[in-house]
Amino acid sequence: MFFLRANYSHPVFRQAAREMLPAATGIAAWGLMTGVAMVKSGMSVVEALAMTFLVYAGSSQLAAIPLIVAGAPFWVILATGFCVNLRFVVFSLHLRPYLMHLPRWRRLVNGFLTADMSYAMFTRRYPQPGRTVAERQEQEAFLAGNYFVTWASWMATSVVGILLGNLIPSSWGLGFAGVLCLVGILCSLANTPLRRLAAVVAGAAAVAAYALPLKLNIVAAIAVAVAVSFWLEKKAPPAWRQVA
Repeated sequence: MFFLRANYSHPVFRQAAREMLPAATGIAAWGLMTGVAMVKSGMSVVEALAMTFLVYAGSSQLAAIPLIVAGAPFWVILATGFCVNLRFVVFSLHLRPYLMHLPRWRRLVNGFLTADMSYAMFTRRYPQPGRTVAERQEQEAFLAGNYFVTWASWMATSVVGILLGNLIPSSWGLGFAGVLCLVGILCSLANTPLRRLAAVVAGAAAVAAYALPLKLNIVAAIAVAVAVSFWLEKKAPPAWRQVA
């Protein structure tokens, strides 16, 4: 957690923050767009701020907003958010060996603050959990440095978007800007042939399963892409796993 001295005073905290900075612009644009979208959907400023600080999950927030506007039942909104965020179950299972030594409340806070980019950069740098106290401390400090940048970028711009929501006309198309941000992040991570193939498979599966309710096509796409990637990782030549 970035507010603990043991983490923010560790040298790798600043290193992790610097590595995350290039992605901060895209995250900021995504947060600004989400803030505007919440106000445009009819939420009050207080409701939008509460959703920003308590949910902290852009994709599920954007999935829930049309349902809130349409007056969908509360359980449908919760189920949709749950399905969109199912990938964090996979993230949590993977991070469990890294964080299991921590008290429960620290594991919960770390899990709440860890976002997609933080998870990707952390697991790329540390493929194995730390074995000593020093290694575990370094890993938590690196994770905290990563998600400090994503959290700060997201919160600051979401609040700005909420406050400016009524001043920005819908014709500016900020919703499409959010999609472009995600495409930019995807392109930066698809740096091996196997990862590019996984992205293509996930996209094709999401389109093929588009008719599923509650946006379950996203969950289906993730499951198909993960299964295909695991199978290809054992069959494909080593060059497919090398960064271009």
